[in-house]
Amino acid sequence: MAKDEAAAAAPASSLQVVHRQKKPKRNKFAFACAILASMTSILLGYDIGVMSGAVLYIKKDLKITDVQIEILSGIINLYSPIGSFIAGRTSDWIGRRYTITLAGVIFFAGAILMGFSPNYAFLMFGRFIAGIGIGFAFLIAPVYTSEISPTSSRGFLTSFPEVFLNGGILIGYISNYAFSQLPLRIGWRIMLGIGAIPSIFLALAAFFMPESPRWLVARGRLGEAKKILRKISLSEQEAQERLADIKQTTGIPEDCDDDVVLVTKQVQGKGVWRELLLHPTSAVRHIFIASLGIHFFAQATGIDAVVLYSPRIFEKAGIKSDRNKLLVTMAVGLVKTASILVATFLLDRVGRRVLLLSSVGGLVVSLVTLAASLTVVNRSRVTLPWAVGLSIASVLGYVGTFSIGSGPITWVYSSEIFPLRLRAQGVAIGAMVNRVTSGVISMTFLSLSNAITIGGAFFLFAGIAVAAWLFHYTLLPETRGKTLEEIEESFGNFCRKRKPNAEGVYGPEFGKPGVGV
Repeated sequence: MAKDEAAAAAPASSLQVVHRQKKPKRNKFAFACAILASMTSILLGYDIGVMSGAVLYIKKDLKITDVQIEILSGIINLYSPIGSFIAGRTSDWIGRRYTITLAGVIFFAGAILMGFSPNYAFLMFGRFIAGIGIGFAFLIAPVYTSEISPTSSRGFLTSFPEVFLNGGILIGYISNYAFSQLPLRIGWRIMLGIGAIPSIFLALAAFFMPESPRWLVARGRLGEAKKILRKISLSEQEAQERLADIKQTTGIPEDCDDDVVLVTKQVQGKGVWRELLLHPTSAVRHIFIASLGIHFFAQATGIDAVVLYSPRIFEKAGIKSDRNKLLVTMAVGLVKTASILVATFLLDRVGRRVLLLSSVGGLVVSLVTLAASLTVVNRSRVTLPWAVGLSIASVLGYVGTFSIGSGPITWVYSSEIFPLRLRAQGVAIGAMVNRVTSGVISMTFLSLSNAITIGGAFFLFAGIAVAAWLFHYTLLPETRGKTLEEIEESFGNFCRKRKPNAEGVYGPEFGKPGVGV
């Protein structure tokens, strides 16, 4: 009898294995929502890309110094955390999709102000407004996309913000090249002001997007959440499972079928900061450290220095013509965008951890090669074509390896590891660390290069990349294929503190009883 039961069970098990190996289905509605939300990242991407070339002409027109150029280029990264902090609370208050609209409106105002700037001070004011809008977009795109995505394709869809960020950088590079022949006073203003166009589209597109079902359940609007979950899930069963998971997180009884309920468990707003910062569980503490670390190292390895100052790097490598610098910089944008497209198809197949470690390893190799080649060029009295070519290849290799792992995974990972009650604020803090680190790097790179040479600066970034690899290997568990609710438990089991109970017996502090290290 037992043998018969085992034999009968075997085919079903085999079928389950085959089913798991099949290519995951894509929900077209969730796909469309993720695209629209992720397009907010174009705003930041365009600003980064366009400033890399625009500063060449701003410096000539406004007669400003390298230090002023550093501040102008990088200050928006210090303004955007303010926007991200406000957006974390705003998205809990008015919802995710209306926060997307607000992001577009604010950036539109900033782009118009920059485009009509008569002097350096007014230009800095325009960048403040644009930075607030970018901060809104920077936070809300990954949060909304992670909450709208089916588990089977969450990595694929949550990587979209990084795809559009890279697309925005490429568009910025193309804009630089296209408007570089206009009169000096007009060209750079058009480069900056034209960024208002996508913000209009984004503000309007949000009205056609559904609200996040997790936000709706947190507000007790179960009826609306059920309708949206049916649209964004691959089956009715998955929709029910996702709803049950969210109910459990928000403290709503699983058998509750009312369309509107009173949510008594605190999942957002008051008390969140205390749980996140002052009295976290071991799992939440681990999640928080992982989020801060992955955001810090994504920027501390020098990506914004490379993207913002590509023309300056290529000048140091031996390219003198402004047009040629911008042309090679366009190649950087093409490689960066192509690499991120590859990453979107690998995230749910290879997994976050393997792809991230491989990417950061590639950064180490690229940075060491770039640093060595630039050092050779700097010390040579004649032009060395091989060193120039190696410098260009190293920059392309660097942006390619970054975009295939470290870039997209930073946002995929940080947006999916926080539990619902902490997600908006947790991601907001991560975004703040990301932007502040980016601001420090971009506002000091020219001065750092002058102090220790440009080759020395990239050797420093290579050392930081080694530290990043060790951090990721030690503290980041795999999250592929897990529901957002299961991920919190993974962190509790991955790095758990154990305490003795009243009888002196040690047991797990977090997670399922008896499970863990």
